[in-house]
Amino acid sequence: MQDYHDQALTLCKKMTIHEKLAQMYSVWFNIRPDGSLWLKDHTGMIVTESPVRFEELLKDGVGEITRPLGSQPIDARTAVKALNSIQEFLVKGTRLGIPALAHEECLAGLMAKGATLFPSGISLGALWDEGLVEKIARAIGDELYSVGSRQGLAPVLDVSRDARWGRTEESMGEDPYLVGTLATAYVRGFQGNDGRLLATLKHYVGHSFSEGARNHAPVRMGEDELSDVMLLPFEMAVKLAHAASVMPAYHDIDGIPMHASLTYLRDILREKWGFDGIIVSDYSGIGQLCHDHRVAEDLASAACLAIEAGVDVELPGHECYKSGALAAIERGDLPVALVDGCVTRVLEQKIRIGLFEHPYADVDAISLRSDEHLALAYEAAVKSMVLLKNDGILPLTTGKKIALIGPLADDPLCFFGGYSFPVHHILSSLEDRDEGAMTLKEVFESVPGALFSYAKGCDILSQRPKDAPVFPGDVHLDGSAQHSYVSHDKSGFPSAIEVARSADVVVLALGDLAGLFLAGTVGEGSDASSLVLPGVQQELLEELLGLGKPVVLVLLSGRPYSLKIAAERCSAILQAWLPGQKGGQAVVDILYGRQNPSGRLPVSIPKAAGAMPFFYNHKIKSAGTPIQLDFGATYPFGHGLNYTSFSFDAFRLDDKRVAIEGEITGSFIVRNSGERDGEEVIQIYVRDLYASRVRPVEELKGFKRVHLAKGESALVRFTVPVDMLNFTKGNFVRVVEAGAFEISIGRSSKDILFTDTVQVTGEDRILPEQWNMQSSITLSPCAF
Repeated sequence: MQDYHDQALTLCKKMTIHEKLAQMYSVWFNIRPDGSLWLKDHTGMIVTESPVRFEELLKDGVGEITRPLGSQPIDARTAVKALNSIQEFLVKGTRLGIPALAHEECLAGLMAKGATLFPSGISLGALWDEGLVEKIARAIGDELYSVGSRQGLAPVLDVSRDARWGRTEESMGEDPYLVGTLATAYVRGFQGNDGRLLATLKHYVGHSFSEGARNHAPVRMGEDELSDVMLLPFEMAVKLAHAASVMPAYHDIDGIPMHASLTYLRDILREKWGFDGIIVSDYSGIGQLCHDHRVAEDLASAACLAIEAGVDVELPGHECYKSGALAAIERGDLPVALVDGCVTRVLEQKIRIGLFEHPYADVDAISLRSDEHLALAYEAAVKSMVLLKNDGILPLTTGKKIALIGPLADDPLCFFGGYSFPVHHILSSLEDRDEGAMTLKEVFESVPGALFSYAKGCDILSQRPKDAPVFPGDVHLDGSAQHSYVSHDKSGFPSAIEVARSADVVVLALGDLAGLFLAGTVGEGSDASSLVLPGVQQELLEELLGLGKPVVLVLLSGRPYSLKIAAERCSAILQAWLPGQKGGQAVVDILYGRQNPSGRLPVSIPKAAGAMPFFYNHKIKSAGTPIQLDFGATYPFGHGLNYTSFSFDAFRLDDKRVAIEGEITGSFIVRNSGERDGEEVIQIYVRDLYASRVRPVEELKGFKRVHLAKGESALVRFTVPVDMLNFTKGNFVRVVEAGAFEISIGRSSKDILFTDTVQVTGEDRILPEQWNMQSSITLSPCAF
């Protein structure tokens, strides 16, 4: 890296101040079908587009190009040709010939027309499989690279704390170790061994624990808790996977917006962890320092605050850094040395990934939605679905008469999260449809011998707006609420009930339609105050349960909903999340037993919204005194059933006393004792029995997905470094205290099979910066 740094430093010294600042901002073009470029500009509350000749706009160069394919539904070849023309001008028509980084959203697949649509973040969490997440990220990276982009705005490392938060669907779970492990795998897969791409960790840090679970709202966490819960996944991805980019969140902590935080961006991320990549703003996050947070009196001051904190690049445009930063320099508020630091880091990444040698994309090598990637999307969809309940009705047999009912039974957009391309752009009209997904109804129609009838029952939304109602960061200055499109029309109930009466089994598809900023029921800005199913879905469920027919509930949702009545009265519940374009096929294959469900809950299914925030790794007093009646989970973190059974035996710890610098090791035997092949997820939990700080009731410290054939057994050996028993004890210092710890093996956080106690001996220990962050679990064949 030193050679890259030296090259970048040499190039920076040749630059004028205008050329330097140009590397610190981006340009947002909309590329039209004829290949023409329109500038997308956002200032205050207004988004405008105007035709532009990029030669004048880019004469000093530019740091990044914002979403060349992801800003509109456009043919990939047309967009890549336009992007190549921009790069050609930058390389040949500017004084220094520096190409631009193009970035795209890519949490659930490259967010571009025709790309593979993978499951959303919460589905990835439900996999509990870092190897599969790494494969998915590699596939996403390959598609992104093929269209000329080099930076992906993913993964999301926000640890879910409150299911009302709209972006729960982007989170990979409520446990920091689960999120950190999967995010690290994503970064490794996406950036690849050759490091040709930049993964961007977001949203740094604490974004998911805002006041009332409201988008952008302040976060109120003590530094120690924030370090243990929210910072840990970022620390893992930075130190273990060498993530190349980080994006701060919109919120403030104790009055300091993250885009201006010296503590979190400079002191922790850069100096303490040694992060040497680039920090890019969340869209318009720097302007918010002036417009919304009001910690800067003008855009020049906003630019100054962000640059001092180390925000290297402004996204998605150049509202602050193009002229605001220049004004700050001219009035003596912004040292040029700070600008040089940002520019050098940007150039270093461009050099490191080979952008100077390969600035263009090969139009004939564009590779989107290959058969291999579609097969991977199907595997991810199947393995992410969680069977919450089954009284034996599943798998279905083709001889049963099925009533397929629900607003999501025949909706092609119900499988996608807010950062999937069809939903992000609300492509609901037939001429725009390119989601490549079969609805549940269409898949049922393809099942040989299936006997089914269909009724919608109700809508979730009264209409589907063509565009999201706001731009990220916009607020109504008068504080008024925005319009909700949730439907309360029950006129379809009678026909649904009539269809159900003549069936043997009701398959009921309920849940969410994702959409940004209240254009849907979940997604960025689509926060909730209730965890009852949106609209009149709960009433439809109750009406159908009243018929006395077996009801199989399929939940296509981006957040967990309160399921008390469903848990009591439904015959089976399949939590399918937002499973991507192969979701319909995966659901039907699981229902008919062609696939064995194996996902596990990455978040608890809470009893009620009134008990929010809730998470399994809470503290002993979190339930209140006396215990609040709605506190807890209907289905716990880590829970999941399948169509076979597994037995565990012979648990032992190798040593009951372990040195504070050592490792906790042990073993047990797991056996597939059922009648078909299947997968189990081994889960290791730890509880610190006594400490100098209040500790959670339990914490996940190890997991592994295990495939065993019918009757097959395996010896499981596990190693948990004592370092992982740490907690933060002031000044972001991680410590391990000697003492007693419970080590538990479970099927979930509540279904604990074995527990034993280990005594950690020695003097309390302050961890070095490079500490042991991950456990290991290995399997070997054995006779049971």
